[in-house]
Amino acid sequence: MRTDGENEYREYVTARLPALHRTAYLLCGDAHRADDIVQTTIIALYRHWRRARAADNIDAYVRRMLVRKYLDEQRGPWARVRLMFDPPDRPTVPNGSVEDRDVLSALLGELPAAQRAVLVLRFYSDLSVEEVAAVLRCSTGNVKSHTSRGLAALRRHLAVGQSSAAGN
Repeated sequence: MRTDGENEYREYVTARLPALHRTAYLLCGDAHRADDIVQTTIIALYRHWRRARAADNIDAYVRRMLVRKYLDEQRGPWARVRLMFDPPDRPTVPNGSVEDRDVLSALLGELPAAQRAVLVLRFYSDLSVEEVAAVLRCSTGNVKSHTSRGLAALRRHLAVGQSSAAGN
């Protein structure tokens, strides 16, 4: 890559790195795995920078790459390996109550990877159904179905949690 392309790449990655990490963290629920996903994404972006730079919406292009890296990692055998009995404490995010974040993070972690990706892209990244379908390269009906099932699962878990808390 020529130096002007490298400078553009470096500026883009520097500006977008925090947003990429937040999205990856919401997808996988682990800061270290999020680092790995972002790292593999920006390496792939470097290799394909000329094509990415020519895209109509470079943020959408990179977001698609990030989600694809996450989904590819979920399919691999290492996604099921636990190296320790209890995961270490995770740093908290300053928005919202700690209890709400912990509950939501745990519930998102129980969803299948595709549903989790759709919910993060729809409600965290604030993408439309069509944009999510473009990122995941699936139909809008598939996105709507995953959204519906994911939200229904979250509601069921929240209802069960509230009813058991009310019984105490």
